[in-house]
Amino acid sequence: MSEDATINELGDISAAAPTPEASGQAAEPAAPAGEGKSLELTVNDLQLLRQSIEVATSRGAFKANEMLTVGTVFNKLDVFLNAVAKQQGQQPNQGETNGS
Repeated sequence: MSEDATINELGDISAAAPTPEASGQAAEPAAPAGEGKSLELTVNDLQLLRQSIEVATSRGAFKANEMLTVGTVFNKLDVFLNAVAKQQGQQPNQGETNGS
């Protein structure tokens, strides 16, 4: 088998396209998975993550030696979300000015 051939998951052999490096071209960065979709992480996503950790913990999904790590991350996430909630609660007041 030559270096230009690959075997896919089904065991089929196919010829591989030459890589940009082999043809002397500059390599382009690979497109992220789910191209065209938004890759942002929202506060709502973090709240769902916090809930997922709580559910997984209550169901015994973590081993005893993992609890410190999970708890540390959960506490950081909880502090961050509480600070965001507090900041969002103060935002309407920040936009107001003293009327003169």
